[in-house]
Amino acid sequence: MTPPIYAAATVGLPSLAIYATVLFVVAAGGGVPMNLGYHWKKRWLPRALVVVHALPAAVGFIRSVVATFSARG
Repeated sequence: MTPPIYAAATVGLPSLAIYATVLFVVAAGGGVPMNLGYHWKKRWLPRALVVVHALPAAVGFIRSVVATFSARG
């Protein structure tokens, strides 16, 4: 399986798949400070921060599923 960022750079992907990849990268970028700032210090995560992190991940997952099924015709 080709990683989506490599596939987007070399072969090209549908726009839904590119948006999904961008949303996954945004969610991962938000998860790093959450892990470093809260989890390692064993502090509770604020609910708003969890929601802000989960929304791009969930929307990215839905977009990747839609892109997969729409690409298969």
